[in-house]
Amino acid sequence: MKVLCVVAVLVVFVGSAVTQNVTVNCESGKYPPDPKTKVDTYVINLDLLPSQRWTELAKAKGPQMKYLVDGFKDFLIDFGSIGRDIVNILESKGGDLDVTLPDPFAEEIKGIALAANMNLGEIILYNLFYEFSALCTSIVTEDPSGTLYHARNLDFGIFFGWDTQNKSWVVTERLRPLIINLDWQKGGKTVFKSVNFAGYTGVLTAVKPKLFTLSINERASSESGIVGILKWILGYRNETWLGFLTRRVMENATSYGQAKVMLEDTVMLASAYFILGGNQSGEGCVITRASNKNLDTWTMRNASGWYVLETNYDHWKTPLVVDDRRDAAHKCMDKTGQAGIGFSGLFNVLSTQPVLNKGTTYTALMQVSSGSLETYIQNCPDPCAPW
Repeated sequence: MKVLCVVAVLVVFVGSAVTQNVTVNCESGKYPPDPKTKVDTYVINLDLLPSQRWTELAKAKGPQMKYLVDGFKDFLIDFGSIGRDIVNILESKGGDLDVTLPDPFAEEIKGIALAANMNLGEIILYNLFYEFSALCTSIVTEDPSGTLYHARNLDFGIFFGWDTQNKSWVVTERLRPLIINLDWQKGGKTVFKSVNFAGYTGVLTAVKPKLFTLSINERASSESGIVGILKWILGYRNETWLGFLTRRVMENATSYGQAKVMLEDTVMLASAYFILGGNQSGEGCVITRASNKNLDTWTMRNASGWYVLETNYDHWKTPLVVDDRRDAAHKCMDKTGQAGIGFSGLFNVLSTQPVLNKGTTYTALMQVSSGSLETYIQNCPDPCAPW
């Protein structure tokens, strides 16, 4: 599955970003958006048995989860023999493959399958297909008073079936009703908050109040998500799934520094960009990962000085001409300026085309010191580029 996400960690500090000559009309006045686009929040009680944590949510969203998985299976089958093999293996051997997943994910996935009345292999596929490809826009910023923010777009579904009637990507449309905020609790207290697709047990976007914020972006390489899935199916299971790693970071890390080390050092099934923001002035970085090693940690201080921005290209390389979301985001960040940073300014940047595109599913806004998380379903009105 194709996930387009422009992740830009902006930690506003001092200085400005170097941009190329990009033609873009930076939006204004987009925040607050229509209240109807704000997503609901569910509680995940970590004190419950793993098999029981998702029951309420899976029952509520089961039909929509099934609808999405059916669409993705159709795409894989049409993709070719590799896609058909993945679908066949997960459907026929899902009951065997779940035991290869680490705790607590195997039991959580079993519980979701039961509550949603879905095949276990389908839920495993549902929890893995986000690994196929993820391109995003995320922003961690620091305003003049020292308040830190992290914002991101998550774009998913580009090239996965075009709906000619609605002029939209089929998988993107099926994902939007599944977007939720989760409040992960122990002892009745929040451990962290995340934005999830209902029934997905990993973490793509999250805030740990008063400590750090995190988002994940795809990094295109030979170590793609589909290669990782094939490796896992074939028995290479000493590596960690990206979403499982970030879930562990959010549950267990107690500082920005500890989270950074975990994200830099853990061996994974695929390469990725981790965008991490802290709770102190200047804490923000983009971690560029190969599956088995850290290639680069690019800090806010070494980037623009007051923000660091990542889409889906190594920061030392030029983005594709047909997908230059990075320079568009730079231009609008520089136009907004440090004084304009906050939920309003960041939402405007993330609502500007081509940062906003046909694959954009949601915009999330996080503030680390208060632990606040606001998530809004996004649509890109015509005329709008596919990315």
